[in-house]
Amino acid sequence: MSTKKAFKAESKRLLEMMINSIYTHKEIFIRELISNASDAMDKLYFKSLNENLGLDRSDFHIRITLAKDARTLTISDNGIGMTQDELENNLGIIAQSGSLKFKEAMKSEENAPNSDEVSVIGQFGVGFYSAFMVAGKVTVKSKAFGSETAYLWSSEGVDGYTVEECEKDGHGTEITLYLKDDTEDEDYGEFLAEYKIRSLVKKYSDYIRYPIKMEVTHRHRKDDVPEDAPESEKYEEHTEDETLNSMIPIWKKNKNELKDEDYNNFYQEKFYDYTEPLTHIHSKTEGNATYSALLFIPKKAPYDYYSKEFEKGLQLYSNGVLIMDKCGDLLPDHFSFVKGLVDSEDLSLNISREMLQHDRQLKLIERSLERTIKNELKKMLNNEREKYEEFWKAFGLQLKFGVYNGYGMNKELLQDLLMFTSSKDKKPVTLEEYVTGMKEGQEFIYYASGESIERIDALPIVESVKDKGYEILYLTDNVDEFCLQMMTDYKEKKFKSVQGGDLDLETEEEKKELKEKNDGSKELCGAIKEALGDKVSAVRLTGKLKSHPVCITSDGALSVEMEKVLNSMPTDHKAKADKVLEINPDHPIFDKLQYLFDNDKEMLNTYSDLLYTQAMLIEGMTIEDPVAFSEELSKVMAK
Repeated sequence: MSTKKAFKAESKRLLEMMINSIYTHKEIFIRELISNASDAMDKLYFKSLNENLGLDRSDFHIRITLAKDARTLTISDNGIGMTQDELENNLGIIAQSGSLKFKEAMKSEENAPNSDEVSVIGQFGVGFYSAFMVAGKVTVKSKAFGSETAYLWSSEGVDGYTVEECEKDGHGTEITLYLKDDTEDEDYGEFLAEYKIRSLVKKYSDYIRYPIKMEVTHRHRKDDVPEDAPESEKYEEHTEDETLNSMIPIWKKNKNELKDEDYNNFYQEKFYDYTEPLTHIHSKTEGNATYSALLFIPKKAPYDYYSKEFEKGLQLYSNGVLIMDKCGDLLPDHFSFVKGLVDSEDLSLNISREMLQHDRQLKLIERSLERTIKNELKKMLNNEREKYEEFWKAFGLQLKFGVYNGYGMNKELLQDLLMFTSSKDKKPVTLEEYVTGMKEGQEFIYYASGESIERIDALPIVESVKDKGYEILYLTDNVDEFCLQMMTDYKEKKFKSVQGGDLDLETEEEKKELKEKNDGSKELCGAIKEALGDKVSAVRLTGKLKSHPVCITSDGALSVEMEKVLNSMPTDHKAKADKVLEINPDHPIFDKLQYLFDNDKEMLNTYSDLLYTQAMLIEGMTIEDPVAFSEELSKVMAK
């Protein structure tokens, strides 16, 4: 005889909240119930190990049974089962977890098995109630191992539950869900479809260590049926008992059992990439952060990688059960290109396994993964240069963003992974390689910025610096110069732009000679500055140029290239670099300027505009008034 019992008040409120809001996807219920079944078999297996009961892991299995006409879905196991008291304590008091108590007791056992032998998934005793998201009624028939009596727990939700004796063959638990009626918004009947259940088991519970079995219907063509027979007579159906899960995660296998082909196939199938990964990282870490990880670095960036739509993250498992499909907290932004998964048995989870507490354990795993990824990339750089350069082409921009976005806080982590094209061979070099190859007495790491390697290489100032034997790093991505400025230095060598006004490559004698020339040309430079107005902050003679008449440099931290990048952004505030027009006193054009200063001030103004515009074009800057430039050029040509 059964008696209706009410849930405790706090349990009733929690059940209402859990059914209506905690879980984002209703399909999660199947993961929770299968995990509970796995726990029950783990408990009995542990008991068998301790008491020499002679049970083997192969004796256990989980079964799913679908009854479309009755609209029921049943999940049964032959695990340890529950007594009447356990049914009431575990199911009558929400958030009371038998698994958690078992796990705590197991820790105190002197001869407790290691985690490879027994791993309990459930900890908070709430997952069972996810069944009420899809079911109007749930029954639990259970017989404890070694008991003669079985009990039936039944509930239709928050109104309460009943417990009574019943008949059941063998130990274990059988949970039956009486699915809700379909509505316009919800199709609960989809959970009676074989293909749906198979896909959900594959998605969430593929690596449960016990076989999950189900009768699956197959349709095949009959033999010796005439071609003109009706279609309904050509085929027949039969059912087969199939195991739905693979049970052994690839990341739990020993590395020496696996080949690159195994990893590549897993990656392409799991992450839907038609290309093989560039490399994989298979690691198992124990200690403060205990977890297994299988990570992949793709060959190419996804089409939306550098867009707001891209979502970073690793798949997160707890003992082989999928918890989150994309856990962004496991990857720092600078390594967001990494795909893969993490499986941990000691993550702290809240009452919904979908939502992680941002606790110390998760942070420990993230930091550990960050070091692991960095070390793997460094090893690739040192030992597989061609492969690393392929990686850099696809994801180098993200590492440079990592230095800039963190205000330099990730400098130590990322600086040895950075690469920039060198003026020597027009090939990528690391900062370490640049510093190792520096001239004796060289104080700075020189760089130049522009739209392309070809345009930078053609800059007037670059010609002069290369002529003095200095290597230059060519920066072609918008973030490059910001990245280096955020770093400030590398191995105590500061970065210096060759396009800056403070390049200072002249000898003392050359500086003295240049000062004398500038002193003698103050009025000329002043007239040119007056003609250009606020387009430039200064005009001066320079010793930096060889064959070119003029160049544009900048004083201060904001370079001409940085101005261009900042002003390309959708903002009302426009940046302005302190541009300097530098004139080569050894070029014939300088003599022309002096002549015009003495004889034709109007034409001097025209020449000043032309030289400024010419210098801006060489720098790759957009000129303000192409029509005026064309008219001035025509005026000079007609002179």
